[in-house]
Amino acid sequence: MSINILQQMLKGIELFRTFTDSELTTLGDLFEVRQFNAGQTVFKEGEPRWALHIIYEGEVDLQRKNSFGHEVRITRLVVNDFFGESALLDDYPHSLTARAVSPVRTFALPRERLHGLIRSDPDIGLKVISSVTHVMSRRMRSGVKVYGLGAQYSTGERRVEHDLLSERLIPVDNYYGIQTLRALENFNISNDTLVSHPRIIEALAMVKAACAKANNELELLDDSIANAIVTACQEIMDGRYHNHFVVDMIQGGAGTSTNMNANEVIANRALEILGHTKGEYKYCHPNNHVNLSQSTNDVYPTALRIALLFGNRELITVLEQLINSFRAKAKQFANVLKMGRTQLQDAVPMTLGQEFEAYAVTLSEEISRLQQNANLFLEINIGGTAIGTGINTVPEYPTTAIRHLRAIAGLDLILATNLVEATQDTGAYIMYSSALKRLAVKLSKICNDLRLLSSGPRAGLAEIQLPKMQPGSTIMPGKVNPVIPEVVNQVAFKTIGNDLTVTLAAEAGQLQLNVMEPVIFQSIVESVEMLKNAMMTLKIRCIDGIVANEDRCREYVLQSIGLVTALVPVLGYEVCTDLAADAETNNRSVYELVLEKGLLSKEQLDDFLRPENMLSPRRM
Repeated sequence: MSINILQQMLKGIELFRTFTDSELTTLGDLFEVRQFNAGQTVFKEGEPRWALHIIYEGEVDLQRKNSFGHEVRITRLVVNDFFGESALLDDYPHSLTARAVSPVRTFALPRERLHGLIRSDPDIGLKVISSVTHVMSRRMRSGVKVYGLGAQYSTGERRVEHDLLSERLIPVDNYYGIQTLRALENFNISNDTLVSHPRIIEALAMVKAACAKANNELELLDDSIANAIVTACQEIMDGRYHNHFVVDMIQGGAGTSTNMNANEVIANRALEILGHTKGEYKYCHPNNHVNLSQSTNDVYPTALRIALLFGNRELITVLEQLINSFRAKAKQFANVLKMGRTQLQDAVPMTLGQEFEAYAVTLSEEISRLQQNANLFLEINIGGTAIGTGINTVPEYPTTAIRHLRAIAGLDLILATNLVEATQDTGAYIMYSSALKRLAVKLSKICNDLRLLSSGPRAGLAEIQLPKMQPGSTIMPGKVNPVIPEVVNQVAFKTIGNDLTVTLAAEAGQLQLNVMEPVIFQSIVESVEMLKNAMMTLKIRCIDGIVANEDRCREYVLQSIGLVTALVPVLGYEVCTDLAADAETNNRSVYELVLEKGLLSKEQLDDFLRPENMLSPRRM
């Protein structure tokens, strides 16, 4: 491949922005071309780092395994993006996996070749090391691991922006602007920021892209500006520039800071796409162009609902996996006889499989409940603008915008029949939060059971053994606690508390807007994320590894006075009550007393008291 192509590419990479043509020519000799097929890994998490890569053709996803071993996409890189630059410093293992989305060609700079350059031309070599160090320093300061083109380098320069209140200096590298800066200063509240919730950021980008397309179709927005906005939104949907979404999830202003954070990031990225620099808002303005025909009061709730719809899909997927684990255990324990209990007292026999199947069934009921309540989010108020009257839009805008948004989001969204009502209504959040609470209550009850059934190991029920996850005491050697059910209990308590927050915030709405939507949404999102993580933890680190203590279970059945219940149809309630009292008072077995009193023959008694005959209805 021509060295001129590589040299021109290097000029456009922030990593090499200060290099002269002569220095770039010297560097160009060190690069080699690497090709990867779609689905092939450029490098894997845990492998030693060996080279800097610059994408010449194709797209690459950077992925990381979560605590459950599932790969999660961090961001998508495209032509002119670089990655793996820390390999130029050492061979420490990769913390991410880079996987080709399509056929990919990269220019690769191996670490060994750079080290050779340092020996032969230390000035250029050390200049590369200095650039890489700047990039890594920026990433460490922001706490973000991955950057795309245009967000890779810290210069220390500032640009001037102004708003209603005054002028402020903004770092030139920041895609957000003055209104986001004010939100950072005003709402240092929860330390839970937008960057921690990529689904919300992507939903905001979907809404902004749909609105830009609608405005363009209705001849309200110039082609070039609309295309730049849509391109910027697509990059955000691909996981890029998320580190510039920095406002706190809990904020005053009914979500205005979140909307402006999106407007500013999209506008500044669109300006770069148009060939301008950040802050040159006369070419693409956060309000005049990105927020055209919109208000926070229709954009913010629309994006929230889209994010919750996608979040609900993930939640249900995890719930289904947990249910499958309970069902698998139900089959495994189908023949394990045990004593059923009511009010913590002996009741009648059952199998451990029946107990676990009941858990599977009760959780299965929540799938339809979650889906039913989440479907309320399909109704949106896009086009209502400030209070639902549609001020500053054209008549065709709402239907045009929702048509584009359906296509982008892939959801069967519908326009509310009354946008004034829809702008102030938070009923859908109350309903969905109640479904989350119901799921949490059931999970907590199940975990209470698991803790009780596994209590002991010598002085408790000890009918099951939970996987041993960690030592349980700093003072009592050998103690192991049911830590996984305990943490799920605590997540349930948080979810129940969040539901109360949602209820109070929904009630606090006034007139044409509920300004408490930020805490409503933050509470629901927190519940969804915690429940999702808690259920996967419960599945992998607890349910899948449960072992039955079969002998202990059967022993409880044979010793239980509750067996007398099986004799009520033939001996009557009064006689059986006397038998139970005699057995308990004199520490005798029901079996011995029936024979001793001549109430039944041994053959009859053996049939009636056979535990397996007491597990389901039968004609006596």
